[in-house]
Amino acid sequence: MSVNPSINGAGLTKRIFPLLWVVLLGVVLGVGTAWWAIRNGGAARSLVKMGPWETSLLAGSPNADSYTRARVAVVGLLALGRDETIYYVARTDSTGQSLRSHCQYRIDGLAPTARWWSLTAYADDHFLFEAPQNRFSLNGATAQLDQRGEFHVLTGPTKPSDAAFAWLPTPGDRGLELTLRLYHPLAALQQDPRGLIAPTIKRVGAC
Repeated sequence: MSVNPSINGAGLTKRIFPLLWVVLLGVVLGVGTAWWAIRNGGAARSLVKMGPWETSLLAGSPNADSYTRARVAVVGLLALGRDETIYYVARTDSTGQSLRSHCQYRIDGLAPTARWWSLTAYADDHFLFEAPQNRFSLNGATAQLDQRGEFHVLTGPTKPSDAAFAWLPTPGDRGLELTLRLYHPLAALQQDPRGLIAPTIKRVGAC
């Protein structure tokens, strides 16, 4: 008695096809979960906050876990060792409200104790805004300090009329992230980044 090979092939296909879907679903879920963890901070337990600012105690150290290292590769904000650079990121104001580009914020703080520092405004996709005159950041060379050694910055889509404030343009209506970079910070901050005297971020008016 002979067996029709096409029938056997059809039966094999019916058994394999659901298995392939299960494998594919597992791969998609696994990759998706890992990508979400990387984009959203990975090892959240290593993050510490100083006011509205946060930094990772693992980034830039030899103890960095795989998620932290992957986030460095994907986001690109935490690429150097802590003895060279410390990065602080703010996504909320000092009251805990999410930063928005169409709002105006006042940032006040002591000039950080580092060889060089900068404050940069990013959109929520981690890219720079299309800012007028390429005004993307303020740094230790361009910041005007008052008698107490403090800098004062206003962010928002409209240039402020008060010349006492530096301006970081944030056009559009989307999420806003501020990054404070400290290059060659003092040894005390290298040992414990939580020692930063964190600048305040206060919303100005309604938005």
